[in-house]
Parts: sequence; C-alpha cells; structure tokens
Amino acid sequence: MAPTLYMDAVITQNRSLSPGGFKVLLGFVVAANVLFGVFLFVIGAWPVPIFLGLDVLAIWWAFRLSFRASERAERVQVSAEQVVVLRESPGRRRRIWSSPTAFTRVVVEKAGEHERRVRIRLSNKALTVARALSPEERTAFAEALEGAIRRARAERYRA
Repeated sequence: MAPTLYMDAVITQNRSLSPGGFKVLLGFVVAANVLFGVFLFVIGAWPVPIFLGLDVLAIWWAFRLSFRASERAERVQVSAEQVVVLRESPGRRRRIWSSPTAFTRVVVEKAGEHERRVRIRLSNKALTVARALSPEERTAFAEALEGAIRRARAERYRA
C-alpha cells in the first residue's frame, strides 16, 4: 500500500510563449529576413541572405532549447516516513533528495527581495528547492511544505 502523501507538489517553469505564439513569431522573423534578404541580394550584397538564414536557424534553435528546458519539473513529496525531491524530464525521473520527515527542516533564506531561497535541511546537508517560483511564491511554498511536514509528523507520532 502506498503511503499517504501530505504534499505532492510539481514545480515547473513558467512559459512566457505558447507554441502557437512561437510559430507566429518565427513566421514574422522569417518573413522579415526573406524580404530584407531579397532586397540585399538585388542590390548586390549576395552573402548577406546566407547570414540571415543562419540568424533564423539560431533563433529556432534557441527557442527549441528553451522549450525543452521548460519541460523539466521538480516534484516534492512529503509522507510520514520521508521527504523526497525528484527532478523530472520527459522520459526520466531522478531522485535527488530523501530524508526522514521527523528530522527534516524547511528554511527560508531572505538574502534579498529576489534572492530568497527555500532550503530543505537535514543535519549539515541542504537542498534548494522551488527555484522556478517567484520570491512570493517561494515563501508560500515554504509555508505549505512546513505545514505538510508538520501534518506528516503528527500522523507518525500519534498515540
């Protein structure tokens, strides 16, 4: 029987551009480069359209890497026995942290407004989680994580 999960949070990066928006943007870049390339070719600057094509290829490749990075996720699970952090990407899941719930602490480091970090601690080990969230969301996540750990401990040590 699977243990009761008090938290099963999946944290992903925010996508600022949808796939449809990307197609529109790339179509605009291609159209502008084709028009400009034809003009430059007509006036005798024939090598420039080659570099404009490479420009379009570089933009496509950069967005492809960005979309691939946005498919990655971080999963935080809290049960009465342990706190587990997994890094997930399409077709792959890797455990990067596991600690007993009874001894796991959550620490919010407020080095600055935009440098706020949420860390899971066990003795002298620590792991920063929820990096993809905004500073306010990190604080809310830390509170939710602390609450889940508190509820999990209450189950484990119920008389």
